[in-house]
Parts: sequence; structure tokens; C-alpha cells
Amino acid sequence: MSFRIIYTPGYNRRAAKFLKRHPDFLLQYEKTLKLLEIDPFHPSLRLRRLKGTLSELHSVSINISYRITLELIIQDRQIMPVDVGSHDEVYR
Repeated sequence: MSFRIIYTPGYNRRAAKFLKRHPDFLLQYEKTLKLLEIDPFHPSLRLRRLKGTLSELHSVSINISYRITLELIIQDRQIMPVDVGSHDEVYR
């Protein structure tokens, strides 16, 4: 059974801004989201629970430099992306 991604208006704005700055990552970004819906635990996503002030969130990798932070709600099989960007941008 797959997961459902719930996009918020805030995330959509951040994603649009990210893709405008990095249009060459569009295919990797879309591939990451598709794989996230199918299997968020796939090894290539490198799903990690965050620590500290972001301990309620997880992150997945688009590539070595860019990440998506997200809320992962296992009980309802829902994923809510929160932010997308470089390591420093999403972990602030």
C-alpha cells in the first residue's frame, strides 16, 4: 500500500522557489516524490528522523546536496512535506 503526500500551500511556495533556482534538479525532485509515495523507507531516499528542535520531522535526500524535510505519519500513511533545499537551508 502506498503513502499519500499532502502538499500545503507553504510547501508549494518553497518548492516552486527551489525549482526556480535549481531547474536542473526537477527530474530528481519528481523521482524522489514518486519513490516517497511508493516506499518512504527505500534505501536511496536515506530517510532519517531529525533531532533537536526538528525532532518531529524526518528528511529524505534528493541527492547528496539537497533534502526534503517532512512529517511522516505512519498511522494514516500520510506524508506532509515541510521544506526543500540544501542541508543548511532545511535544517535551520
